[in-house]
Amino acid sequence: MNKKMFSIAVIVLLIDQIIKALVASNLVVDKSVVVIKKFFYLTYTYNYGGAWSILNDHSIMLVIISFIALVILFRFMFLFKNNLRNSIAFGLIVGGTCGNLLDRLIYGYVRDFLNFYIFKYNYPVFNIADICIVGGIILLIFAIIKGEDRHAVSSKK
Repeated sequence: MNKKMFSIAVIVLLIDQIIKALVASNLVVDKSVVVIKKFFYLTYTYNYGGAWSILNDHSIMLVIISFIALVILFRFMFLFKNNLRNSIAFGLIVGGTCGNLLDRLIYGYVRDFLNFYIFKYNYPVFNIADICIVGGIILLIFAIIKGEDRHAVSSKK
């Protein structure tokens, strides 16, 4: 897409990996630190699966899926208008995907630590990369709704 997208992706990747390293060096695995009682905890955990531990213990498959997702992203990003929002969207998704992919390649699992209880439901633990991926997808959905998913708009009225 452009340099902005790649810059955002690199920044996301660096922030994700730095925060994961800080968490890994300061928290004990599977122990929680209360941030907001009955709502938000820091709980360092290893996720051997995908979102909600889908495909648990299938790291190789998840690495392959991540590479395929990146190829598809790079293929389709050029079908979207080149504007700041779309650059941010793709940068967030690519950076987040690379952050979790790097974890899988180095450790064989993804390091998660954000743990929320919402209406007594213990939401699955996640990380910064996950937030970026979801945020980027939301921005892309908005772009599709606005019709910015077409590289060139027809001149017919």
